[in-house]
Amino acid sequence: MDARGVLDILDLTLLDHDASESDLDELCKKANLHRPAAVCVFSEHVAFVRERLEDEISVAAVAGGFPVGWQDAASVLEAVENAVSSGADEVDCVLEPRDSPDFPGAHELSLLTSMREGSTGCKLKVIIETPLLSEHDIRAVTRMALAAGADFVKSCTGKRGSCSDEDARLLSFEVKRHSIAMGEERGVKLSGGIRVMDDVVRLLGIVNGQYGEISGPSRLRIGASSLLDDILE
Repeated sequence: MDARGVLDILDLTLLDHDASESDLDELCKKANLHRPAAVCVFSEHVAFVRERLEDEISVAAVAGGFPVGWQDAASVLEAVENAVSSGADEVDCVLEPRDSPDFPGAHELSLLTSMREGSTGCKLKVIIETPLLSEHDIRAVTRMALAAGADFVKSCTGKRGSCSDEDARLLSFEVKRHSIAMGEERGVKLSGGIRVMDDVVRLLGIVNGQYGEISGPSRLRIGASSLLDDILE
């Protein structure tokens, strides 16, 4: 994949509660010039960023706790609704892992339902924190998130580990499995430790190395803050 192809699926990310207006303005200038799929920021920065971005560039809001996801479904619902009302086109939410034999269970389903209800009309990306999970739990959580209506399953926040090659393989397999079983095309977002083009080429080779292709910004995203610098170099 060439540089333009990567930009087309890039979520250009600035997740800093203390980001200044100057920082956010510079982010928007970069985005308007290079045209990634989306700009990903915290909810409180959505309105500022939306006003400064070209219409065709989506704004993705991180809501409901980051890097640790909130555990109260009502609070998650309110946070997601506030992000959408501020102008978000997409919402990224952490489904916080629990060290419990009933994970994932009814509690996670209630959180996913709140995420989906609050983001009606927007793309929902559920972050499952793969570095903290076993293969069994990655598969189980991914299947639950897709069944609950998530548009994307996202590997991790990058704050508690990076996206591994195995994570990319498992997520893409489950998304393809869902497509075959349910006839619904959902997406994969890979994030966490992705900094250079070599990372992207390797991971996308894994994503599309088994059982069909996942491509285009409606089904495939890369989340990164520093990847754009490597692309431009």
